[in-house]
Amino acid sequence: MGAYLAKRLAASIVTAVLASVVVFLLVRSVPGDVVGQMLGQTSDPVAAKALREFFGLDQPVWQQYLGWLARVVTADFGTSWTRGQPVLGMVWSALGVTLQLAFVTLVVATSIGVPLGVVAGIYEGRWLDRLIQTFNLLGLAAPVFWIGLMLLVGVSAAFDWSPPLMYVSPAESLAENLSIMALPILSLALLQAAAYSQFVRQSVVSAFGQDYVRTAIAKGVPTRIVFFKHVLRNIAIPLITFMGLILIQILGGAVIIESLFALPGLGRLLLSSIETRDYPVLQAGLLVVVVIAMLVNLAVDLLYRIIDPRVRLS
Repeated sequence: MGAYLAKRLAASIVTAVLASVVVFLLVRSVPGDVVGQMLGQTSDPVAAKALREFFGLDQPVWQQYLGWLARVVTADFGTSWTRGQPVLGMVWSALGVTLQLAFVTLVVATSIGVPLGVVAGIYEGRWLDRLIQTFNLLGLAAPVFWIGLMLLVGVSAAFDWSPPLMYVSPAESLAENLSIMALPILSLALLQAAAYSQFVRQSVVSAFGQDYVRTAIAKGVPTRIVFFKHVLRNIAIPLITFMGLILIQILGGAVIIESLFALPGLGRLLLSSIETRDYPVLQAGLLVVVVIAMLVNLAVDLLYRIIDPRVRLS
């Protein structure tokens, strides 16, 4: 396990460096730059040249990248070009909101989707399965922003209530934080619960089709015992893999939901940074997302061995 972990960490470092190159070039591929945003289309050439020199945009791209990478290695992500604040502090503060949204959404989606998928798989072809399949179809077809809008409008109309506009952290007031995060979490969770349910249903149906499972049922072993002893163990590893993918998808969907519900998370920060061409914030935020995705994949691989020691990590 130790050798495998060291090997994966070394590979992750190489991947992170390659990802930093992609992120750096991707950010600079966006049309326009911060100078144009500040001065407008009819800018003074002298002022534009001075600003480009100030931000280091007059240097070759490779030189800009190496300078940025050297600072990143020392945990110095620079200062926001448009807000004048340390980038690390901005990203760290926004990341806390996004991680809360992502992990609570994952818990809610798992709590809803997995039981629905299990029930649909056990009662395959019956009315309960068809009902759950309808939920899955609607959940997978509806865009996340539409689900969020419908929840916002529906709750406001039914209960004459809307979530507060000012974000409050759980440390300040857990009750107020939950009232702010409830609809965003539910918006993302309903979509992912449908994906969970569909995946688990297919896994359960496939597991019940295995010869050893059908033999156990033919011998009169109760379905409940067959499920927990054979089927659940059979679907555990694929489910963990899917859970990792769901978490990454939630992080991607956070951009839309955070903008819709005015949450000061990483997705909204990245979106505003794209609009203002704030390269330091964009580069740091995107790199953090890439690192999180790599850590999720690493955690999934390690969980394989914990759940089933027969799995060999190589």
